[in-house]
Amino acid sequence: MVLTPKTVIGVFDSGVGGLSVLRAIWQELPFTPAIYLADQMHVPYGQRPIEEVRAFSLGIVRFFLKQGVKLIVVACNAASAASLRLLRETFPGIPFVGMEPAVKPAAETTLSGVVGVLATPATFQGELYASVVERFASDVLILQHICPGLVNQIENGNLDGKDTRNILEDALLPMLPLGIDTVVLGCTHYPFVIPLIQAIVGDEVRVIDPAPAVARQTRRLLEEYDLNQRNPASSSTALRQPFLTSFFTTGDPQGLQFVIPKLLNQEFTVKKATWSEGTLIRGD
Repeated sequence: MVLTPKTVIGVFDSGVGGLSVLRAIWQELPFTPAIYLADQMHVPYGQRPIEEVRAFSLGIVRFFLKQGVKLIVVACNAASAASLRLLRETFPGIPFVGMEPAVKPAAETTLSGVVGVLATPATFQGELYASVVERFASDVLILQHICPGLVNQIENGNLDGKDTRNILEDALLPMLPLGIDTVVLGCTHYPFVIPLIQAIVGDEVRVIDPAPAVARQTRRLLEEYDLNQRNPASSSTALRQPFLTSFFTTGDPQGLQFVIPKLLNQEFTVKKATWSEGTLIRGD
C-alpha cells in the first residue's frame, strides 16, 4: 500500500503490543486507512527513562504527520504515561488516544475487592496510574506485578511456552489466595496471552483487555473531528481492514513479518523506518 494524505489513523508502540489495539480498531473502524509503527529498536519502553520515551514518541508523531495521519493512537501504556500530555501540548491540532490502565472498571465491578494489575515499571511509576488508583480504587486492594521478561516473550511470538507460563504463574498464583477476582492488563502486549492467563487464574477471574475501549474512543474522536472515512465502496471486502493498514518497524522487518501471523492470523509486508539523529526516515 502506498501511503497518501488519506491515511487517517497512526498507531504506535515499542513493539508488537499495540497490534492488540490495532486489532480492536479494525473491528470498530473496518474502512479507515491506518499505519502501524513498532519502534522495535527501542523495545521495551517500560524499562526506559521517561525523557527517552518522550523523545521517541515525539519523533514517531512527526513521522506520522509526514504521512498525512490525522489521529494518533499511543498504543503503549509506558508511552502514554510518559508522553501523552506532552504530545497534546506539542501538537494541539491533532487528536490523540492513549492507554489508561483499566483500574476504574475493575474497581467498579470487583466483588471481592481485590484486583490484580499486570504492567511494566514505567506504567506503575507514572502519574496517570497513580491518579487513576487514587480517584477510582481507593477502597480496593490492588496487587501489582511487573512480569519481568513477558514483553520479550510476546515480541518473539512465544504466547504459550514454558517460559511465558512461568512468568505469568509467578505473577498470578500468589494473588489467587488473596482473593483477586479481576486482572487488569496494563500493557498492550499482554492481551495476546489472555488464553494463558485465563488458564492460570480460572474462568471465575475476569481479565480486562483495554483495547476495545480504546477503539471506541478512537471512533468517537474521528466522528468529533469529522475524520471518519466515508467510502462509497465500503461494502467490498477488498477494501476492509486489515488491507488498508501499512506496517513499519525500526527493527528487523523480516522478524516482525514472522511474528505478525502468530498474533493477527494474517501475513503482511513490513517496511523499515530508521532513526537518524532523533528523526524517523522511511526506508522504502
